[in-house]
Amino acid sequence: MCGAVRYAIDDVGAVANYCHCRSCRMATGGPVAAFVDLKPGAFAWTRDPATHYASSPGVRRGFCATCGTALTYEADDTPDEVHVMSPTLDDSTPFAPSGFFHEEERLAWLHLRLSGATT
Repeated sequence: MCGAVRYAIDDVGAVANYCHCRSCRMATGGPVAAFVDLKPGAFAWTRDPATHYASSPGVRRGFCATCGTALTYEADDTPDEVHVMSPTLDDSTPFAPSGFFHEEERLAWLHLRLSGATT
């Protein structure tokens, strides 16, 4: 939001998804988190890197220490992957979410549509 932290991605093979888990909702302050799942090596910090918070065992969430914007999700079980909060991209238009994670934790009042399906 403030521009203090910047990154670059190689979007080849990137896939966008929604995550309904409580942890992602708490980290973003929204009813769902929208991510771009990047392949290993497709992410680099270009200006001050994010500050990280260990939100649960083996999970780090990157955020801007200046303005607090949630930026990334990284996990020990996929050490070379970075999942970027798609709303933080300069242009998130090409990254419409195509799937859902942790639908069992979806808020009952939230209804999202993907390819004609409602969940």
